[in-house]
Amino acid sequence: MLASHRPITMNPIKTREDLSELLKQICNPLKPYYSKGFARLKLGNTSAAYADSIAEFEGFSRVLWGLVPFFAGTDEEYEIWDMQLQGIKNGTNPNHDEYWGDIKDYDQRIVEMAVFGLALLLIPEKVWEPLSDEEKSNFSHWLRQINRYKVWDCNWLFFPVLVNLGLKHVGEPYCQEIMEENLNRIDEFYLSNGWYSDGINGHCDYYVPFAIHYYSLIYAKVMETEDPIRSQQYKTRAEVFAKDFISWFSSDGSSIPYGRSLAYRFAQSSFWSAAVYAEIEPFSLGVMKGLILRNLRWWFKQPMFNDSGILTVGYTYPNLVMAENYNSPGSPYWALKTFLPLALDEEHPFWKADEESLPELGNTSIQKEPHMVICRDKDSEHILAFNSGHMSTNEHTHTSAKYEKFVYSNIFGFSVPRAEWGLSQGAFDSMLALSECDNLYRVKRYCEEFAIEDQFIYTRWKPWHDVDVKTWLVPGTPWHIRIHCIQSSRLLDAADGGFALGIENKHVKAEMEATQNKNECLARVSWGATGIKNLYGDGNAELIYPNSNTNLINSRTVIPTIKTRINPGTSWLVSAVYGEPTIGKGFESSWEDVPDVSVTAEKMIVRLPNAQTITIVI
Repeated sequence: MLASHRPITMNPIKTREDLSELLKQICNPLKPYYSKGFARLKLGNTSAAYADSIAEFEGFSRVLWGLVPFFAGTDEEYEIWDMQLQGIKNGTNPNHDEYWGDIKDYDQRIVEMAVFGLALLLIPEKVWEPLSDEEKSNFSHWLRQINRYKVWDCNWLFFPVLVNLGLKHVGEPYCQEIMEENLNRIDEFYLSNGWYSDGINGHCDYYVPFAIHYYSLIYAKVMETEDPIRSQQYKTRAEVFAKDFISWFSSDGSSIPYGRSLAYRFAQSSFWSAAVYAEIEPFSLGVMKGLILRNLRWWFKQPMFNDSGILTVGYTYPNLVMAENYNSPGSPYWALKTFLPLALDEEHPFWKADEESLPELGNTSIQKEPHMVICRDKDSEHILAFNSGHMSTNEHTHTSAKYEKFVYSNIFGFSVPRAEWGLSQGAFDSMLALSECDNLYRVKRYCEEFAIEDQFIYTRWKPWHDVDVKTWLVPGTPWHIRIHCIQSSRLLDAADGGFALGIENKHVKAEMEATQNKNECLARVSWGATGIKNLYGDGNAELIYPNSNTNLINSRTVIPTIKTRINPGTSWLVSAVYGEPTIGKGFESSWEDVPDVSVTAEKMIVRLPNAQTITIVI
């Protein structure tokens, strides 16, 4: 069978040729969906916060994140480029029906302009030189709008930088002042140890690797001669960041789902692509090659395409429940940023390097900048990010679920609410949910205070002005401990949810086994088990079956939960939460080998199965 005719699922994703073919396998199904003037891609009938016409332009532009590197690294022809080039001509022509329009402050089109800056930098012979003088004037004028309008004070500041770099590269007017102003402002987001926040008091999520570091490494590569000090600073910060970020990846290629914009899927590994492109080596080329290719292979085993071969909105499967308000049908193609290594010619050492496995990583990585303690089970490929929460919040969709859960897992994923009524619609895995006994639950949206210590995480939050919740997390795997102190002036119902276990598997047929009594409950299938035990407090264990499609990884789940009535005053709840993705001979003993916790007026003592004792002073 000719390689170009094989299904995308048959692509081994090992070589430069495989990666080029993969890009074409992703892009080829798009061809019937171009508009008459080729300036838009209509890939579905759902909408985003901006006009559908802008969403269709977004689909058109995001394909370029893959096509630009492809053409930068090869002389090969690919017929879809003729469609893209014609679309650029028409989209920037104010007299054409498919003109992309005049922009305004905080416009989504500002986001989409960035890749045109990359195109002018990497492939001017494909995107600029073929244009007539009038077409060049239209293109340049349309892009220069970006210098007259406001952008959000976060990773968006890089978009005008990329556009102006591109204009400069082809000899067009550009604004050096805006580039300097924006780059200086981005420096104010820098924290330490290679981490930025996505804006002042913003979150540290995937926007750090796949946006801020990604763009800064492109800048460092193209400006290393003209701006050597800043370029070297960007490279140094990225190298330090890489030492933490590698802990987010499993040896099976998966990574921890956390934060917003997870519909960008395999953009998770685009940081490593940018590191290779910028020629930094926080790890060997073989290790970074493995991180990229294993992540891609993991993703292309997931049912993320529809029957027409179009990427859907969702995570491992099509899922609008978890989507952002800014996710249009074309948004997921931002994932093509991971194809940046295609800009390297075929003789580059990256392509000749043997793919290497993950280096030896510790069982625990304390990462204070993103507010996490990462735990790794080397036997099961399970990675858990224990999370303190944050002292600020935002208005993005499902913020509490995406940023404030106690722990995030690459195996169990996390869940978002389907609606507002009860535990099944709320899908409160890895959260403490509180209700005024009316079946309407509140969860942590931000913290009043937090601390990350060597052996535990502390956080305090207030779901109501007269309810104060303090939580101590003792990270670990397969068990972790949660200790809650609730001071309330109200009568409340509490639900402490464990991991969400997928109870459907498209490849394996298995019946779920469940056990449940007052103090503990366990759900078990052949591919894993989750459970919870009540160690202190008057709680009742129950298996909660959330609404379908609430979990990012598994469409149907069960959540072991401890339910408790909280009387006014001070109440203590202590739970031991179990999550095991592999069921072997030692399963029964690991389930019974539960940690022990004692609580006094002054301290809590946690005795772990390995005989380690942790003392927490109250």
